[in-house]
Amino acid sequence: MQQQSKPDSIFASPADLAACRATLRNGSRSFYAASYLLPHQVCDAAVALYAFCRVADDAVDLSDRRTEALAELRDRLDRIYAGNPLPLPADRAFAAVVCCYAIPRAVPDALLEGFEWDAEGRRYEDLSGVYAYSARVAGTVGVMMTLLMGERDPQVIARACDLGVAMQLTNIARDVGEDARAGRVYLPLSWLREAGVEPEVWLREPSFNAGVGATVERLLRDADRLYERAGVGIARLPRSCRAGIHAARFLYAEIGREVERQGMDSVSSRAVVPFSRKTSLLSRILVATAVPERVKEEIPPLAETRFLVEAVEAAQEPARLPGSLFRPSQRKLDEQVAWVLDLFQRLEERDRERLARMHSTDVMEHTARAAQRR
Repeated sequence: MQQQSKPDSIFASPADLAACRATLRNGSRSFYAASYLLPHQVCDAAVALYAFCRVADDAVDLSDRRTEALAELRDRLDRIYAGNPLPLPADRAFAAVVCCYAIPRAVPDALLEGFEWDAEGRRYEDLSGVYAYSARVAGTVGVMMTLLMGERDPQVIARACDLGVAMQLTNIARDVGEDARAGRVYLPLSWLREAGVEPEVWLREPSFNAGVGATVERLLRDADRLYERAGVGIARLPRSCRAGIHAARFLYAEIGREVERQGMDSVSSRAVVPFSRKTSLLSRILVATAVPERVKEEIPPLAETRFLVEAVEAAQEPARLPGSLFRPSQRKLDEQVAWVLDLFQRLEERDRERLARMHSTDVMEHTARAAQRR
């Protein structure tokens, strides 16, 4: 593959980047806002990354032929990594990012694999299976964002994976009821059985009970452990990136606290963190950014995310980061955090819209399967 010093030198023209911004701004304001978690100098690369992830996500979610949609996405990745992307703005822009930041092919491949597991309606017997799924649908994005921040150290990549997995565990704990009503369950099946809940029986008429609550609580405890581990990696990011990522860490963990306030009942209703509570986290975010967390010894990656860390280690580092993306940041620390607070408000709105769209399809499929069994 040719090495480019600028993302718009061959693949990504200013028009392509503008089209990526429009895709995010018009179709997903939350993703557009998310690019500003990073300082200005890498916003363009983040926009390109998020645009491709959004296009890929929609290609699967909105398709009634998910297997064919996934095959088409893999073909698009083949072309991107061959240096011959399809004449589509998101593909050309992502090809530039892949080249400039030396993103190993195994990372976006794993993201598509996670989409495939979702399309299959796969369930997970134990926590390791949930970790493996979370590594693909969330850890991969954390790895790619970390590479955009110019960090490739294995410990930092491992902690980015921890953060992605923790956020996905929080998602699972929050969405138990909505998933169940669509015939899906992401909680570890063995944990449910240990708590006295038979998954197949429960899915026929999902309701909250003590066993489900105990399983949700157990998952949130594990998420908290990973959020704590992630803090060590955030401390090793460029200072201009820390506030936004700490905000993501604390604000997402707060979703777990809201589930706790509901008595672990994420079946009857979906936990939503009030905006006032989000703003109350401002001081914690600022302190965590100003006083980096320390660790006495290195923490190995999760076994389920090790392949992502090793993929980055094996990849050739870029000759230099793209100079055209490096512009002095004018955003103050408190402005970064305020932007992220707004981002999470938008994320919740988008989540509700996406889940309603996705689950309406899943409910129809689940109902049809149930009717066939009768």
